[in-house]
Amino acid sequence: MSRRTPRLFAAALAVGALLLGGCAEKTSTDSPAAGTSSAAAFPVTVGKLTLDKRPEKIVSLSPTATEMLFAIGAGKQVTAVDDQSNYPPEAPKSDLSGFQPNAEAIAGKSPDLVVLANDLNKIVDQLTTLKIPVLLAPAAATIDDTYQQITDLGALTGHPGEAADLTRKMKDDVATLTGSLPKRAEKLTYYHELGPELYTATSKTFIGSIYALAGLENIADPSDADGKNGGYPQLSQEVIVKANPDFVFLSDTKCCQQTAETVKARSGWAGVTAVKNNQIVALDDDIASRWGPRVVDLLRTIVDATAKVPA
Repeated sequence: MSRRTPRLFAAALAVGALLLGGCAEKTSTDSPAAGTSSAAAFPVTVGKLTLDKRPEKIVSLSPTATEMLFAIGAGKQVTAVDDQSNYPPEAPKSDLSGFQPNAEAIAGKSPDLVVLANDLNKIVDQLTTLKIPVLLAPAAATIDDTYQQITDLGALTGHPGEAADLTRKMKDDVATLTGSLPKRAEKLTYYHELGPELYTATSKTFIGSIYALAGLENIADPSDADGKNGGYPQLSQEVIVKANPDFVFLSDTKCCQQTAETVKARSGWAGVTAVKNNQIVALDDDIASRWGPRVVDLLRTIVDATAKVPA
């Protein structure tokens, strides 16, 4: 994935490529879950959007929405996705951009539903003027937002049962993972790296909320206590070394080729607990940057890594 300036990190998240996760458990793509029915009554209303019939030519300009659509069995209704939607592999990738959306190019796909994560270039108004139905599904703040977006997409695409099954499975998996956490006298601390410039995410962000589920403490929180950085402060090496995190999680392995070795080679980092104890965890940039079904895989990676530390 192309590298984006950390200042635009929040905007990148909102269009589904949040800058930038291990061996992911593959989510269902096109087959309805066993025992469910994809039948749904139309018209269906979600927010201010009403669809009179099931959409059959969906355009997704959000990698996260793309993952959700395929996971609930609506993949065959998706006719085009943006240039950052690389999962699942069968998604019909195009040259459409979620970062620089072009109404004319989108209209050229003759969509009966467009799913966006951000209203860049006032694209929602432009598409509405063209009488193209639009669902704005912005970056999640919590995992409950993820569940709601899956539910909304299930309703709008005629797959409410599959969406309900998916959210139920995600909730069960999250409960299992969090229920297996060891009891610790003190929380383990971590630093989540967005890029080698040392931009990170605090507990106030979606990614931070996932670490919180895993019972970890974020060393970045004091650096953005006033919220002026929107939850994405840039730390100094001195701050990180002084905080001495137990874990370093890298979500810049693809975009910036960061590894445990590159972290260990950084000046002054040799004494950091995460470095001394080989507790530097390489994440899949894509999984760590999206708020879709694979967030469970991200949580699993975090829990599995931290479980190796004796309580």
